[in-house]
Amino acid sequence: MFLPLPDKMEYLTAKSLHIVFMVAWFAGLFYIPRLFIYQTEANLRQQPEKKAVIDQLKLMANRLWYIITWPGFVLTVVFAIWLLILNPGYLSQPWMHVKLVFVSLLIAYHLSLHWLYRKLQRDQYPMTSTQLRFYNETATILLFAIVFTATFKNTMSGIYGILGIISLGVLLSLGIMLYKKFRKN
Repeated sequence: MFLPLPDKMEYLTAKSLHIVFMVAWFAGLFYIPRLFIYQTEANLRQQPEKKAVIDQLKLMANRLWYIITWPGFVLTVVFAIWLLILNPGYLSQPWMHVKLVFVSLLIAYHLSLHWLYRKLQRDQYPMTSTQLRFYNETATILLFAIVFTATFKNTMSGIYGILGIISLGVLLSLGIMLYKKFRKN
């Protein structure tokens, strides 16, 4: 027999599930570009090693994308909507508007990764491995922006958050350039 959960319990359940599936979604968003980088680099190898490595990376990307990343994305959104239904007052909060802008950018990033996934599955390479390394950091920057916005819930923290995101982007870029320099040596 189904017993309805108390309001607080229902909200905390929805929030917990939202966070769990967000973690799964981000796991995919963090890892799939790494597989794209490896596939792009494997494309420069000689046969038969090239084909074997690329086939394995395509299989790994397919499983990650459709078994973890897409379900994580869909369920994150479902539980976010459930949270907003349970607490519609959030939609009148300025911090929520900022968060939803960052989430919209994250969804656009997710869809762009889907476009890249489809290209790479057809052996088309629209980006170099270095470009993919930079692009890979988009999820990290958006994660920081979303978490800090949702945690502090005020406008001033949004300003500091934007400055922090810019600083993080600069640091990540420097790290990628240093990695590339030392990797060649």
